[in-house]
Amino acid sequence: MEVKIGVQYAPRELSVSTEEEPAAVLALLDQAIKDGTVFTLTDTKGRTVAVPAEKIAYLDFTSDVGRKVGFGLAASEAATAASK
Repeated sequence: MEVKIGVQYAPRELSVSTEEEPAAVLALLDQAIKDGTVFTLTDTKGRTVAVPAEKIAYLDFTSDVGRKVGFGLAASEAATAASK
């Protein structure tokens, strides 16, 4: 799953691919906000992203399944189009 982290006053969002479920990520953020600490999330390659919890504007969860790459269709869309 991909998690996009919006940070206050930052022009770009952070994007992290993780194995964590949305509920687990939200629980980590909730605890970091309560404790006044840094929200950390580790991606699938072992990279850790840390953001002060009070500076997080939003989290956006999207599935990695069926993502489009380049100008072509995703494999599932190409198979569907070919069968028609």
